[in-house]
Amino acid sequence: MYHSVGDCSDDPYRITVSPGRLSRQLGWLRRQGLRGVSVADLLAAHARGQGRNLVGLTFDDGYADFVDRALPLLRDHGCGATVFVLPGLLDGQNDWDPLGPRKRLLGKRDILKAAAVEGIEIGSHGLTHVDLTRADDETLRAEVAESRALLSDLVGAPVQGFCYPYGALDQRVLDTVRDAGYSYACAIDPAPLNGPYALPRVHIGEQDTSARLFLKYRLHRIRRRPVEGAWGR
Repeated sequence: MYHSVGDCSDDPYRITVSPGRLSRQLGWLRRQGLRGVSVADLLAAHARGQGRNLVGLTFDDGYADFVDRALPLLRDHGCGATVFVLPGLLDGQNDWDPLGPRKRLLGKRDILKAAAVEGIEIGSHGLTHVDLTRADDETLRAEVAESRALLSDLVGAPVQGFCYPYGALDQRVLDTVRDAGYSYACAIDPAPLNGPYALPRVHIGEQDTSARLFLKYRLHRIRRRPVEGAWGR
């Protein structure tokens, strides 16, 4: 789970990784015989019994630096990824982070540029980055279903993936995402929920050297329950 790629000097939420660090992290994956792919490609490979050496890479919030900084590095290392964007804040900024620096979000042209790259998947992060567990039913449906409709129209294909803002979900939110037609949804640590609509992830940041990546990789496999029902959908 990544977010922004750029200058880490002002990063109170630890959401930013420098381009140099990202390149070294992607290189570490390849040296381990692993390859980063989009979540949709990861799930499809597992359904075919071919996902053993694949790792899903995700970039939350849809920062504009994904196109400028992350995308060239992903291509250099032969990796794909899923970028979760906010169609209600196109060309906007991350006003939900009161302490952090303002960062521009992807616009329509940026999203189309990313979607045109082989191995890059566009997913929804909702419309406006709100905690869905606190939203009323009308707002929840809009954030989930309307965001999928807008993005599907933009990229010209059904959007398969959703990512819960702040990683926050409960059964009501999960059911709404499933009913909206998504194939999967990403959380952070969703216990006790499990399955293809509560996929767990590991946060990766600027401090994650090769040694830390190895530990996170091993600990993730030990701590996380197998995702029931995720392979074969």
